[in-house]
Amino acid sequence: MLNQLLDDLRFPIGLLFSIFSVILIIVGLIKPQTVAAGIDINLNVSAGAFMGVFGLFMVLSAMWSARSAQKRSQK
Repeated sequence: MLNQLLDDLRFPIGLLFSIFSVILIIVGLIKPQTVAAGIDINLNVSAGAFMGVFGLFMVLSAMWSARSAQKRSQK
């Protein structure tokens, strides 16, 4: 199954986005929050959360595809 995951482009892209999201969330929590145009939102944490959701979606879809391909090959 690992070989099928590494052949699928969604898996490394999902890992990349997941790693970047962790970095952004950590930086957003450590660095003080800046206020731009009266909006009090930490963009690093927000962008990290969205990137994390996207990365998780990519990894899970690659795993789901590899698992279904493995089930089809066993039949």
